[in-house]
Amino acid sequence: MPLAVDLVLIDCVDLGVMTEFWCEALDLDHVWTGPSGGHLLASRDGSGRRLGLMPVSDEKTSKNRVHFDLRPDRDQEAEVRRLEDLGAQRVEIGQVGAPWVVMADPEGNEFCVLRSLVEKKQARLERDD
Repeated sequence: MPLAVDLVLIDCVDLGVMTEFWCEALDLDHVWTGPSGGHLLASRDGSGRRLGLMPVSDEKTSKNRVHFDLRPDRDQEAEVRRLEDLGAQRVEIGQVGAPWVVMADPEGNEFCVLRSLVEKKQARLERDD
């Protein structure tokens, strides 16, 4: 029987800040607060994308073992700037000449912003020339 990832959960110290960040970053709405205080975020476009945020008391202390690779539609750098305006930071982890940008959310959880679909297609065309 095949499995599908239904929900990814992120532990959060400041649930309000993290809810605001991820709702704006991924175009989600806070749709439910669970019995343990966690927030369920769901896509505004009806696609079924969901993200869970769970309250914890301890702050992140090391590199994530799982992270998001996010691909923008058109402009990677514009998306990176938008995420920085929302409170994300660029993170240097030793990447050199990589086509992605490593970032961290307001609590330090790493994620990558990949080349946009348009940029990826253009790079493929240039490589095939």
